[in-house]
Amino acid sequence: MSLRAWEIRDLDDIAAIEAECFTDPWTRRMLADSFLSDRFEGVLLEEEGNIVAYGGMGIVMDEAEIQLVAVSEMFRRCGRGGKIMDALLAIAKEKGVKKVFLEVRVSNVPAQILYLKKGFRGLYCRTRYYPDGEDAVVMMKEIG
Repeated sequence: MSLRAWEIRDLDDIAAIEAECFTDPWTRRMLADSFLSDRFEGVLLEEEGNIVAYGGMGIVMDEAEIQLVAVSEMFRRCGRGGKIMDALLAIAKEKGVKKVFLEVRVSNVPAQILYLKKGFRGLYCRTRYYPDGEDAVVMMKEIG
């Protein structure tokens, strides 16, 4: 198992996991546009040469937004999402970020539990945030 930064060659595999995990996945184009931004940081977890989890965040000044976290279904509930979160938070701290934000579906209780374990707290709800009408919980963690 190894953690590393995204590379352009990884986008097809990341897009495939994105489509597996979400009803409204980011397209390969959206992933590529983020990857090419100088404000984006992406990490992934590889096992035996296969990408099994990834995460990405945008950083602007002293704030970051975790935009993507996904673990391939076969590898869930084994700590891989936590490793991705730890890597993203370490990068944020290294870059001088003070606050990290994210949004999560109200129905995604496993993700909410992970984020709470990592020190995030709920701030407010965004009503009908997702294309299917589901609400999002906005969460935040202060780091220093």
